[in-house]
Amino acid sequence: MAPNSLFAILLRSRWWISFALTAVIVLLALALLPPDYKLVGALGATPFFAVGVVALVRQFNAPSPARVQALLDAAAQQNWAQFSAQLQAAWKAEGYTVQVTSTTNDSAADFRLERQGKTALVCAKRWKAAHHGLEPLKLLHNARLDQGVQDAVYIALHPLHANARAYAEQHQMVVLQGADLAGLLTKGSPS
Repeated sequence: MAPNSLFAILLRSRWWISFALTAVIVLLALALLPPDYKLVGALGATPFFAVGVVALVRQFNAPSPARVQALLDAAAQQNWAQFSAQLQAAWKAEGYTVQVTSTTNDSAADFRLERQGKTALVCAKRWKAAHHGLEPLKLLHNARLDQGVQDAVYIALHPLHANARAYAEQHQMVVLQGADLAGLLTKGSPS
């Protein structure tokens, strides 16, 4: 699906927007179409209803935008020991085996995650950096290649520069930030 198609935008929007569009289409079909075509016109809203259901399921357990911001602000205030402990708790809650791979600042990966035969290297120590350039991503990618690991994850509170984002996409690296990072941090919160 194209990232800016109507359905992709609706999937990223609040769930009730798709249901509102469904209602509008059904009401217009019932009001404007001849009696023989009212049912067919109303059924034209089915894709919007389906997208609304998918968005509702996705958003049901997801944190609200205010909660996302609160979690990201709290992460920005944490030191490395607190943040890494929260990440480890979250991954363990998701069923990962977590191995700390770095105790120094110059290592490319901080964690090695394993679950169901898949392995990922995670670089998280620069989570608070205001600017994320290419160098840490290149180091992480090279470490992934050297170790023969399938996935690489880079965690950041602030957006990556355009070149860094393009590099991550080109090398199929996951950049975990924003609502996705907040969703993970929720699983590692002590509440």
